[in-house]
Amino acid sequence: MELAKIEKLINKYLEAETTLEEERILKNYFSKDDIPLHLVEYKKLFNYYTNSSSDISTKSISLPQSSLSLKWLSVAAMVILFVSTFSIYQKNITEKEEAKLAFIETQKALELISYNLNKGSGAIAHLQTFENTQNKIFKNK
Repeated sequence: MELAKIEKLINKYLEAETTLEEERILKNYFSKDDIPLHLVEYKKLFNYYTNSSSDISTKSISLPQSSLSLKWLSVAAMVILFVSTFSIYQKNITEKEEAKLAFIETQKALELISYNLNKGSGAIAHLQTFENTQNKIFKNK
């Protein structure tokens, strides 16, 4: 009965449909010594993590030193920051100067328009006098 259940769980495991509890049952079963011959090939599969957890690597790992390139990278970043800040500052100054010049030119244009309109209002006053005189003449007839 237990062998049929284990074979069913192995098939389920190979189809990736087992739960963690079922995998624990398989691991416990294959940790025993008395396993049927047709299931011996699965013993390595289920005992792999138990056996490999005791493996220790003695190889030393050396990491490359990259402090020089990091220094140059930080210097380059600072130069880029200063250049971009300076260019933005210069752009703002030139935009302010251009805005002042545009304001002065607009004031000159508006003064010219105002002067010409004021000249025209004097002429309109003379037209009023002409109209009053004309009305006197035509009323008398």
